[in-house]
Amino acid sequence: MRIRLVSLSIFLLLCGLTLTQTAAAQSYYVALGDSLAVGYEPISGPPYTQGYADDLFALYSPQIPGLALTKLGCVGENTFTMVHGGAPLCPNYPAGSSQLDAAVAFLQAHQGHVALVTLDIGANDVDGCVSTTGIDKSCIESGFSTVGANLPWILRELRQAAGPHTPIVAMNYYDPFLAAWELGSAGQSIALKSLAAATDFNVLLGAIYHAFAVPVADVAQAFRTYNFLPVPGENVPVNVFIILSWTYMAAPAPIGPDIHPNAAGYVAIAGAFAAKVKLP
Repeated sequence: MRIRLVSLSIFLLLCGLTLTQTAAAQSYYVALGDSLAVGYEPISGPPYTQGYADDLFALYSPQIPGLALTKLGCVGENTFTMVHGGAPLCPNYPAGSSQLDAAVAFLQAHQGHVALVTLDIGANDVDGCVSTTGIDKSCIESGFSTVGANLPWILRELRQAAGPHTPIVAMNYYDPFLAAWELGSAGQSIALKSLAAATDFNVLLGAIYHAFAVPVADVAQAFRTYNFLPVPGENVPVNVFIILSWTYMAAPAPIGPDIHPNAAGYVAIAGAFAAKVKLP
């Protein structure tokens, strides 16, 4: 009987060690930002399950036992609302709070167990300034100023909460308004002006991220944003063809035109992130 009790005690002790090790192995991938971080598509409702965060999770979960995906992103989020709250469609954090507050709290609570943080933010600061019919320059300048004021604060808070060794990777943006190219000469003029604004915006984002040593997934390059070579048989350049193929800009009403990627577009964004992610 004594031997059986000792054996049982050892068994329970080993089980306890196993459970402790399993709990310690839990790690998290935290996706922050706007509707792209959520994986929004206009053809479906929440929960969205085929965004770039979902693709990255599928890529890394076999490599990181116990990895869990935590999405804190919000449809319609911009840099101001990320800091101060107020975006209307944010079920991933408490009302009266902000995404940044929720992210900081989560990172602090799980410090040492966060394998990766990804961030895309800023597009909603300027997207309302551009359409397939025109560009509001003063609106763009205001959006650039808002991003320049808020994004450094966001990055400073995230780094402090996550600790010095947690990978944080951000992204630049494709230009959905290249789709205006198909509207004739006037549309092509708008597309070129939109591309110039998108280029300036990505330069701004890159400079801020560089200042905080945050790698930038080159989504603009993944979408071949600057490739004006013609696509044989399509009568449009490569960059326009990809925007029409990888987003809902060519979708008929009521689904489109919509700036968000489809599943193929999200895979391309995930690939751009994967090229910059360096896990510990």
